[in-house]
Amino acid sequence: MTTVRVRIAPSPTGNLHIGTARTAVFNWLYARHQNGKFILRIEDTDKARSRPEYTENIKSGLEWLGLNWDEGPFFQTQRLDKYQAAIQTLLDQDLAYLCYCTTEELDQMRSEQKANGLAPRYDNRHRNLTEQEKADFAAAGRKPVIRFKIDDDREISWQDAVRGRVLWKGSDLGGDMVIARAGESDGIGQPLYNLAVVVDDMDMEINHVIRGEDHIANTAKQILLYEALGADIPVFAHTPLILNEEGKKLSKRDGVTSIDDFRKMGFLPVALANYMALLGWTPPDSTEEIFTLEQAAEKFELERVNKAGAKFDWAKLDWINSQYLHQIPAGELVELLIPYWQDAGYSIDLEGDRSWLESLAAMIAPSLNRLSDGVSETKMFFAESVAYTDEAIAFLKQENVSDILSGVITALDEAETLGADEAKAIIKQVTKGLKVKKGLVMRSLRAGLTGEMHGPDLTQSWLLLHQKGWDKLRLEKALSLID
Repeated sequence: MTTVRVRIAPSPTGNLHIGTARTAVFNWLYARHQNGKFILRIEDTDKARSRPEYTENIKSGLEWLGLNWDEGPFFQTQRLDKYQAAIQTLLDQDLAYLCYCTTEELDQMRSEQKANGLAPRYDNRHRNLTEQEKADFAAAGRKPVIRFKIDDDREISWQDAVRGRVLWKGSDLGGDMVIARAGESDGIGQPLYNLAVVVDDMDMEINHVIRGEDHIANTAKQILLYEALGADIPVFAHTPLILNEEGKKLSKRDGVTSIDDFRKMGFLPVALANYMALLGWTPPDSTEEIFTLEQAAEKFELERVNKAGAKFDWAKLDWINSQYLHQIPAGELVELLIPYWQDAGYSIDLEGDRSWLESLAAMIAPSLNRLSDGVSETKMFFAESVAYTDEAIAFLKQENVSDILSGVITALDEAETLGADEAKAIIKQVTKGLKVKKGLVMRSLRAGLTGEMHGPDLTQSWLLLHQKGWDKLRLEKALSLID
């Protein structure tokens, strides 16, 4: 049985983004489901825009998501001799030719086509140049590109693993295709995408190409190149685009950026990978939404990838992320939260405060959707004093609140220790002594201790502040606001 071989082939012209990462997830899942190989190839032939830092970002992003590759990374810039050999083969077989058209001539041609209501396409005008015409163009200093011949009457079809039968006409492919830029003199210049990707996939024995539907037109052209170079044509699977809420292709304007930015936003890699698997794929049990990549790989089939676009849903991603966050032990959660606290400028004693930090993490864990939420949720615990909201100040000035806070301060002065039982006893003592409702006492304490009317568990918050020696100080400040 032939081993399944798939690849992810990003260009290092930017950071790893959600679209490429989702494609990588699908390729990885299929490779693991089929006990195949997942290959990483860096398509870096765009020398002007490719950067080594983007290559590192791509690699680190895939590793962070758990998408370990079996072979590579391979770099196209290290394989130019292979592309040149393939191009020379096409030239020798009269399947490709030198085209000396200038930019001005091509622009004029397109302008005339547009004026006549025609789709822009190359009209193959240099397909059958004589040797003398070539010599004249070369003598005039023109640098030729290399074009691959496309028969307008040809029909190109394939059985797509996601979309079923796909059919293209040669006449819809824009005329003879440029496969290499102009080189020095009449030599072969920089190969272009469609040629390079076919040679790479042939050489790396890629037999399943899983990529976005925006590559469908390229697939038709590449099938012609596979045939011309005498290679087997791989199975193609074109996955749906990721869409925004309006049903348009997702872009940076929608707030979706690189995988690195998702990481900074506080998403866990296992949660983000889980969510990306659901962007266009439906598990056999359609109610199943929480799973690791390894669990998804056991069930992943291309037949269950949807044809329709997949809408990106921040709320769904937050929910999935929260399901993982809520299962993390406090000790591990602290380690994940510390970088966010440090970036926020919070003063942390990593050794002396360890137990206190774990208690803090355990308290806020149920309310976290993202790790970054841990900054706002804990701000009040990293400073001796807090700012009071208008709502809290208005509440503090209500009748009986001053007496309640004074009663709690007195009880604190009399208490030897403060644990959960002692805190509850103080609340009960003040409630009975002042003949007020317990709810009023609790709200008064929250306003005085935290400066807000809403927040995490009040008793736990009080105990954490008490361990810092800040509870009495804050209640005294609240009293001064009342006065």
